[in-house]
Amino acid sequence: MTSTLLTGISELWTLDPDLDEPGTAATDAQVLRDAALLITDGQVAWYGPADEAPSADDTIDLEGRAVLPGWVDSHTHLVFDGDRSGEFEARMAGQSYAAGGIQVTTDATREASDARLEQLVRERIDQAVAGGTTTLEAKTGYGLTVEDEARAARILARLREAGQVDAVTFLGAHLVPGEYRNRAEEYLELVIGPMLAAVAEHCDFIDVFCEDGAFTREQSARVLVAGREAGLGLRVHGNQISAAQDGLGLAVELGAASVDHLNHLADGDLEKLAESGTVATVLPACDLSTRAPLAPARELLDAGATVAIASNCNPGTSYTSAMSFCVTTAVLQMHLSLAEAIRAATRGGAAALGRSDLGHLGVGARADVHVLDTPHAIDLAYRPGMPLTHRVWRAGHEHL
Repeated sequence: MTSTLLTGISELWTLDPDLDEPGTAATDAQVLRDAALLITDGQVAWYGPADEAPSADDTIDLEGRAVLPGWVDSHTHLVFDGDRSGEFEARMAGQSYAAGGIQVTTDATREASDARLEQLVRERIDQAVAGGTTTLEAKTGYGLTVEDEARAARILARLREAGQVDAVTFLGAHLVPGEYRNRAEEYLELVIGPMLAAVAEHCDFIDVFCEDGAFTREQSARVLVAGREAGLGLRVHGNQISAAQDGLGLAVELGAASVDHLNHLADGDLEKLAESGTVATVLPACDLSTRAPLAPARELLDAGATVAIASNCNPGTSYTSAMSFCVTTAVLQMHLSLAEAIRAATRGGAAALGRSDLGHLGVGARADVHVLDTPHAIDLAYRPGMPLTHRVWRAGHEHL
């Protein structure tokens, strides 16, 4: 057993689940001052006042910096090649976002070699971790053929085995590709048949873009039921462009782990989510990039829903893995308190992945530590855009 003691911590945001109080994002006991944290064999072994710290094999003085759990990014699309900066520029000049832009990335991704795709994903993971993200979900969804979806799933599964990705999601139902134009039902049969069979052993979840321009509620239900029968957990892209296809309602009805986007809600949707076990995942960077109405994170929390914040890192609508930026946006523009935003970007994301060992620094949790280069976590919002990540440990190993 090897142990490392982190001391000199000005604020230690443990978000320890054992100290939860109903209706409180973070109790005083979950945010310690002048604290220390002991890591043993990749897990949190102890935390408390610095003057009560036990001995360890190694001691690191963080010199008065704040410490958070690593960000848990529960929604990313990392396996892609190609460039869509022109599409983004056009959107910023006034063109509206539509689901069909995904085809541009699909074409480039199909042409890329396995080695190139894996290298691109590794680079994106390194960028995310450098910004404090220690847990990543990643989706397929830019191949949209049996062969290309299977290789994306294999790449992500290898990275999961290497400890770089935590959850792999099959998103064959991302868009009807160009070669199946006007033949959506035929493509759907491919997704829930040969494609699902080819990827299921590599994946943890199945997802669907339940939206106008992508898949209807009925089609989405078929995808999710097939995935569940294959042993996969369920996720839904829903209510991004409108509430017409009721992705939120479908997610709740089928017991999905999360429903993500949620820019447009219908009457009763807040109550549905609050009464369910489905996590409401908001994607602030995507909302800004598409100039969409910000998802109603404040209203979701007030209604009693479990809220997660994720990056939605993808080449078309949110080309960033900067979770700190998402937290900043949640505080400044979505009206969350700092504690609510931090919890949503850590514990909330962990809940969306069904993980109780992540997103906090309670004893027994995986030692995912995000050290800020400031004594005060509020600087995430008070000093927007500043590079505040100082050091990062994932499962007790420092990211260098």
